[in-house]
Order: sequence, then C-alpha cells, then structure tokens
Amino acid sequence: MSRTQVETAPADLQLLCANAAAKASGVDSTKILPVSSNKIDSKTYQVELDASGKKTSCLVDTEGNLLSVKEA
Repeated sequence: MSRTQVETAPADLQLLCANAAAKASGVDSTKILPVSSNKIDSKTYQVELDASGKKTSCLVDTEGNLLSVKEA
C-alpha cells in the first residue's frame, strides 16, 4: 500500500481564506474554521472552510492573492 503526500496550505493562507469567507458570508471571522486544504498546482492552494455550518471553498495563490471564495 502506498501513501500519497498531500501538501497543505500554510497557516497564513488559511487565515486569509477564513477572513475572506467571513466577509463574503457575513459570519464572524472567529466562527470560520479551515477543515482541509491541499495544493492544486505549484502556485495555488484550495482551502475548505466551515462557516458556522456553511461549507465554503477558497482558492489562494502562494503570494497571498485570493482567486475565489464560494459556498461549496
């Protein structure tokens, strides 16, 4: 059985996504929790968030630029 290595988004990028999701959904940023993240390509991460029960997906690049924030 082989294991695949999954590279998660750095904490600062996860926090950036959480703050963006809070603004987009109108939910207090302290209620947004990153639940998973992975590297899409060499410069892009996808972060899955839970915004008080609402699932939200965020794409962010390695430079800290938000590419998208949407309800999943």
